[in-house]
Amino acid sequence: MTSREETIARTEVVFNAASDYFDAPALSFWNRFGQQTIDQLSLRAGDRVLDVCSGTGASAIPAAVRVGSTGQVLGIDLAESLLQLARHKSQQQGLENIEFRCGDFENSGLPNESFDAIVCVFGIFFVPDIIAAIRELWRMVRPGGKLAITSWGEKVFEPANQIFWEAIEAERPDLFKKFTPWDRIRDPASLQALLEAGGATQVEVLAEAGTHTLASPEDWWTMVLGGGIRGTIDQLEPAARERVRQANLHFLQANNIHALDVQVLYAIAQK
Repeated sequence: MTSREETIARTEVVFNAASDYFDAPALSFWNRFGQQTIDQLSLRAGDRVLDVCSGTGASAIPAAVRVGSTGQVLGIDLAESLLQLARHKSQQQGLENIEFRCGDFENSGLPNESFDAIVCVFGIFFVPDIIAAIRELWRMVRPGGKLAITSWGEKVFEPANQIFWEAIEAERPDLFKKFTPWDRIRDPASLQALLEAGGATQVEVLAEAGTHTLASPEDWWTMVLGGGIRGTIDQLEPAARERVRQANLHFLQANNIHALDVQVLYAIAQK
């Protein structure tokens, strides 16, 4: 198995596991940032949209609502467990213009210039070769169409995120991440440069600083279980996992923290 195949397989395992908490109320930020990505695209009735790394439909479903019955949305993700949730949600909303397909978007075989908009929210950094991935997505954007890439900024659920990794380092230094996948694109200039390196044109990046409210400290642990760091937690022995959890909850309670700082970058390119 190549390193690329290993990365894809690992991502698939992590997000299939995270599906049990992915749509919990504590993770409402998926829907919030997915909706805000779609809001910036000025989609029209009848547009064809491709949503990759689509998860449970946080951006694909708002896109389907926006393009209406004459439009079409295709969502692709590696994690079938997440897509099952997405299908259920879209059916609940009575959306018949959306399809969710399990697979690797870099090998989709979809035709050139076949979408009015292509969207990737919090997913591009999991791909081993980001520039190649951008190039593949750009290939499928029609002339005049748009590519939207949403990623994390400098702060990602701080200060809880830092406390989490400190607790991991205390238990298992080998699992401590000195580098997170989105580090290389966490400022507007870097994200813009990366899209341009992949061939994208007329790139604009909007940086948004905000907060994510916690109803209780337990919300943070639910977020841990429902996201990309679930893979780290699942490698811990039960006793170590509980110590990490308690360290996180104790910090939030002791410091009376009810909201976490989060920065998001929205990049839009037009062909």
